[in-house]
Amino acid sequence: MQRTYLALFAFYTCLANLPTFSGTTADAKEMPASNQQRVFQPADSKPMHYLLSLPEGYNDSKKEWPLILFLHGAGERGSDITKVAKHGPPKLVAEGKTSLPFIIVSPQCPAGKWWSDPQQLKQLASLIAEIETHYRVDQRRIYLTGLSMGGYGTWHLAGMLPKKFAAIAPICGGGKTDDAKRLSRIPIWVFHGARDGIVPLAESERMVDAVKAQSGNVRLTVYPKAGHDSWSSTYANPELYRWFLRHQQ
Repeated sequence: MQRTYLALFAFYTCLANLPTFSGTTADAKEMPASNQQRVFQPADSKPMHYLLSLPEGYNDSKKEWPLILFLHGAGERGSDITKVAKHGPPKLVAEGKTSLPFIIVSPQCPAGKWWSDPQQLKQLASLIAEIETHYRVDQRRIYLTGLSMGGYGTWHLAGMLPKKFAAIAPICGGGKTDDAKRLSRIPIWVFHGARDGIVPLAESERMVDAVKAQSGNVRLTVYPKAGHDSWSSTYANPELYRWFLRHQQ
């Protein structure tokens, strides 16, 4: 138990010391750092609900901030936006335990849909553009991550927009090996549980192998004893966020 408390203390201490970056100016939004429920209404499709978290200090200067787009798993689909904070970065924000030095955008996929659906991918691309328009986003540092269904969405969206993301972190997902050449330009850190009975480890391995064959910058972390939940350890690891920040366009 003492070891667990020490690990949590180290995690939050590390996050507090993560660097931030300066940039150009834009209009500040007077919003607290916690998850805020928002709706994006594209002109040509249904509305997309999402959670928005602004980092501490966002309103104190005119600098730009890195952005994380987080894609949830299949269990968080639907119309209850609070479910999106069940895992990942929005969970950390919702618990109030730490403030990550990123603008964090966490959209919700409708019931019965998948992040890898062409229409959902199109909406995600439009959502990023919307956030860039209204918030001070460092466009050199836009990061993408997701778990399970969101891991698939991460591979697919990055394959569609390879020049948009400075780095991606797909967790227990899979993608299209035909995208490997486009993905090879993006730093990628992949995570998976060796005992995953829902999304086999082979799904991540074949994508990693395909990107490596294109001389891509990709690494794979396998948790030997983990099942499908390989995301709790991943998102609790401060090194993931430091790794994101080491990469820029």
